[in-house]
This record gives sequence, structure tokens and C-alpha cells, in this order.
Amino acid sequence: MSGKIYPIGIQNFESLRNDGYFYIDKTALIYQLVKTGSYYFLSRPRRFGKSLLISTLEAYFQGKQELFEGLAMEKLEKDWVKYPVLYLDLNTEKYDTPESLENKLNGALVEWEKMYGAEPSEKSLAMRFEGVIKRACQQEGQSVVILVDEYDKPMLQAIGDDALQKSFRDTLKAFYGALKSKDGCIKFGMLTGVTKFGKVSVFSDLNNLEDISMRQQYIEICGISDRELHENFETELYEFADAQGLTYDEICTEMRERYDGYHFTHDSIGMYNPFSVLNTLKYNVFGNYWFETGTPTYLVELLKKHHYDLHRMAHEETSADVLNSIDSTSDNPIPVIYQSGYLTIKGFDERFRNYLLEFPNDEVRYGFVDFLVP
Repeated sequence: MSGKIYPIGIQNFESLRNDGYFYIDKTALIYQLVKTGSYYFLSRPRRFGKSLLISTLEAYFQGKQELFEGLAMEKLEKDWVKYPVLYLDLNTEKYDTPESLENKLNGALVEWEKMYGAEPSEKSLAMRFEGVIKRACQQEGQSVVILVDEYDKPMLQAIGDDALQKSFRDTLKAFYGALKSKDGCIKFGMLTGVTKFGKVSVFSDLNNLEDISMRQQYIEICGISDRELHENFETELYEFADAQGLTYDEICTEMRERYDGYHFTHDSIGMYNPFSVLNTLKYNVFGNYWFETGTPTYLVELLKKHHYDLHRMAHEETSADVLNSIDSTSDNPIPVIYQSGYLTIKGFDERFRNYLLEFPNDEVRYGFVDFLVP
């Protein structure tokens, strides 16, 4: 038996490292990210490792060198400067009224203002955020790092309620606008989410944000590649094959067909869903682990609202513009279905610049048929 402790549901990098959980080393890519740009956006399906990525960035910018012992970052980083980090996690809230979002943002601001002070003249949430950024930079003598996890959670929960979504959009647009207005005080910023709301949305002021969701060099920043699977879990794959009464090659084929196949741009390697892979190897049992954690309500509502023909999902074609961003007033559910991980890129038509979308793997295909079609 291998002695690995699987980090299922562990999203905090410091806890993961201190408590001996197994970690697939993504720090070389993180180093490349922080050294070649300042503002990033990354879209990935749920349970794909976004929160752990943000937490790893937090530990890095806090200068916690000891947590990176034995990882690629240990050799790459020579300076280990400590920066003030403002970390906003929008995942842990039910957003059903305009006040629910305002309360969440206010809670974060109150915590930051305890550390960096407040000014009576700063009335709005956005003004208070700008003030915190400015004072954190002045007091620490270092530029500020801003990390936002699940930036789009309020917008997704309001799909189908246009008035509420407009309220959330206006609040977030002004709040995130602080990243632009206080650019001189900011070292690095990253927002992650499932979807990218485009056009007249929360991003329209943030034209300095680099979207790496479909960038070839960052395909492996979340999830597990085939190379990583074999480099990190070879022993476990042999044990799993024995437990299932299959050969090593058969177990690898089965793993690929069930959990691999996520393509975040054309001509890229496929990525495995990490949540399903870790559960499968921990228990030596195949299962629809990712799918069974729950199909998001917003997706079901969207499919109903637009009377989407589910038979089309097996072969859907769309352009890069449609795939890349969601207009909150759009009648096309395809971008949300794709960005949520239920469809993935399986081909690209050079002539018409169109992407062919299909189910990524058997887990999603059969899960969709069993759970969503009824």
C-alpha cells in the first residue's frame, strides 16, 4: 500500500503541506505566472483545483518559503519577498438578495480595515477597497497582492433573475474597478471562477486582465495531466489494477475514458478531473465522483429557461467569441455548459474558426444522461 494521504476537499496550501497531504507540484507554472505578468483571470470547472491554486499563490506572496521545500519553487525563487495579500473568497455564501453580496464584501473589508485602518470619507464598498489597497501599500512598504476566488458565484446564482443579476453586476463592477484605479499600488492580481462574464459585465473596466483560461502554456495549472498521473501515481495504478482484476494497461485505459478528456483549447493535451481521480485511487473503486457532488442549480435553470435540446450536446459547434465569455442577458447556454465542465473542446475548424464541443469523458456523458435528461 502506498502511504499517500489524498488531499480530497483540501483547498488550503498551508494545511496541505503541514499535514502531509500529497501535492502534485504546480509551482514551476506558478513561478512562470508571477514572473511574466501582473493581472490574470482563470476559468475552470468546479472542483478542478482553482481554490488550491489561489491558496498556493497566497502562501508564495506571504513569503512562506518553508512550505515550498522540495518543490520546484524552492529552486526557482531566490528572493522570497513578503507582500500584503488581500484574499477574497466569494464561494461561501448564498447570494439571493442584493444585501447578501454587500454583506459579504463588507465582512471582508472590515477584516482588512482592522489591519490597515479606515477613513470616514470612504463611504461605498469600492471606495473602502481602494482605501485599504492604498494604506496596505503605504504601511507595508510593498505593493499589494489581490486574490479573488470564485469571483462569479453571485452572478451564477442570479441566473434567471435579471434584476438581481444587474444589481450584483453593478456592485462587483465598481468593487473590482479598484484594481484598475489603484494599479500603482498593486503587485499582482488574480481572479478565478467557473465562468467569464463578458461584454457589459464586471470585467468591462478591467481591460488589463490577462485571461489564461485557453492559453496553451497554462493548460496544466489546474487538474491532472496524463504525464502527472503516471509520474505521481504509478504504484497506485498497479494496486488499483490488482484490486479490479485488470491489467495495468486496462486500468489506464479505463481511467482515461472515465476522467480524462478536458481540453481547454484546441490541439492541447487532455486533463483529468482531479476530484474523481483522487477519489478513485483512494478507494480503488470507479465512480461518478465529480458529477455526484451536484449539478449546479444555475445550469439546470439555464437549460430549462432556454429550452435547450439536450441531444445537441453530443455535437455542438461554436466560435471562440461565444466560448470565451458569457453575456448575462444572452440566450445561448453553451458557454456556461462548456465553462462548467460538461462540454469540452474536441476539434477546431480552421476555415470557419469554429470549435467542436463534446462530452469530455464517460463520467460526464453518463452522468448527464442519468441525472439531467429526466
